[in-house]
Formats: sequence, structure tokens, C-alpha cells
Amino acid sequence: MKDAVQYFWQVNRNNFNCKQETIVPKGVVEIVFNFFPETTFTGKLYNKDFTIPKSFIQGYHYNTIELALPESQFLFGVVLHTAVTKHILKIPAGEFARQCIDLTEVDPSFNSLWHQLAEKKNFSDKVSHLSDWLLKRMCCLNPRELALNEMFTLKSDIALYVPNLSEWLCYSPRHLSRMFYELTGMNTEQTLLYLKYLKAVNLIHYSGLSLTQIAYACEFSDQSHFIKVFKSFTELTPNEYKNRKSEIACHYFEHVR
Repeated sequence: MKDAVQYFWQVNRNNFNCKQETIVPKGVVEIVFNFFPETTFTGKLYNKDFTIPKSFIQGYHYNTIELALPESQFLFGVVLHTAVTKHILKIPAGEFARQCIDLTEVDPSFNSLWHQLAEKKNFSDKVSHLSDWLLKRMCCLNPRELALNEMFTLKSDIALYVPNLSEWLCYSPRHLSRMFYELTGMNTEQTLLYLKYLKAVNLIHYSGLSLTQIAYACEFSDQSHFIKVFKSFTELTPNEYKNRKSEIACHYFEHVR
């Protein structure tokens, strides 16, 4: 299971006092179940309005998601490893990039799975049931896929340069670009900048480093380059994001009811 899943999560709020949640790109492939589908739960993605369905999948996003929060929310989700998505859903993760897709349109069995999970009384029961469902669709990942999962979860210390990655994965630069596009919907250059940005977000949340130190640690050429890349994904400078961030990485809340 650790080769398939990064983590499970659940949000169950009543009388929540914030009206808006902004999610900046967080570099995950995520399946989400909405257990209050009768409550209108809307958002804006790439300047288009959408309503959250009962179950959906989203891949790598390149811009912010704005959610108009209802007072009551009950969401359950699983964050998959990027390379495993094609084994579980028979579709590579890059096909879900920049989208929130109703899963019943991908596989009608998700309708039954939603009802089965809704009947489970607690978080651990939901995790157990969804784990069993995922394991039935899993296969063993090859060493290259395992290495990619390490890289996309920022657990590898490999330098984010094409020659290093080509040698590490035994891919030609052209093959490397095709592989990244299949996984993230981005080319090599975009993917590497994205990973540097994700590392920066992680350090802003979980380290005591200054923004100058973070820029250096994330291999940006200088502070100006760091700010430009960070703002291209979040519409905020690193300092603005640092001042708005919540306890949940890549999420911040506004407009108290």
C-alpha cells in the first residue's frame, strides 16, 4: 500500500466560519469523495466555475483553486503516488492534470464505491475499505516507478537537472520529457520548476529557513527567479504566501462569516 498511497485524509466540518478556501498547486494526484452532495459546493478553476461532484479525481494543477465553502462539509480523500495512477485507473496521471473530473465518468463503479464508503461509520473503516479496493487494482511497481515516486514526494536528494535525471533513470532527455508529460502533463523544464516550487512550499511550512535560504536550498538561480516562479503558480510572492498560509500546506482561508 505504501507504493500506491501517500496518505488518506478527511475533513468533517459543521458551522465552519470561513467562506473561502484557496488551494495553491500542491503536486498531487488525489481522489476525493464528497459525502454532502446535496449541499452546493462550488469552486473556480482556471477562471471556470465548477460544482464538486460526489467523487472526483484531480491531477497536477498549475494555478490556484478557489472554493466557496458551505457551512457543513464532509470530504474523504486519498493522495496517490503519481506513477501508480495508471495501474489503478488504467489512465496515466497526466491525463488528469489541470482538471477535476467526475470519477463516475471514468469508471461507473465509483458510484457503488461512494455508497460503500458513505456507510462506513468512521475514518479508519473508510481507509480500510478503500485500501482493499485499491489493492485489488494494484500491481508491483518497477524500480524506475518507485524512484519517480520518491522524486515527486521530495524524498530523493537527486539534483533537479536533466543530465542527472537522465543518468539516474537511464532515460534519454527526449524519453524523460515524454515520461514527465505522461505523469504531470508538463514537459521536463516545467516539471523541474514545479518540483522546486513544491520544495519551497514545504520549507516555508516546515522549516525555520529565511526566504533567501529557501531560494538557495531549492536551486533557484537567485531570489528574483524564486519569486517569479512561485508567483506563476500561486499568484502570490513567497512572502505573501507565508503571511497567509494556514496549518495545512498549500491551503489558506479567507472571509470569516
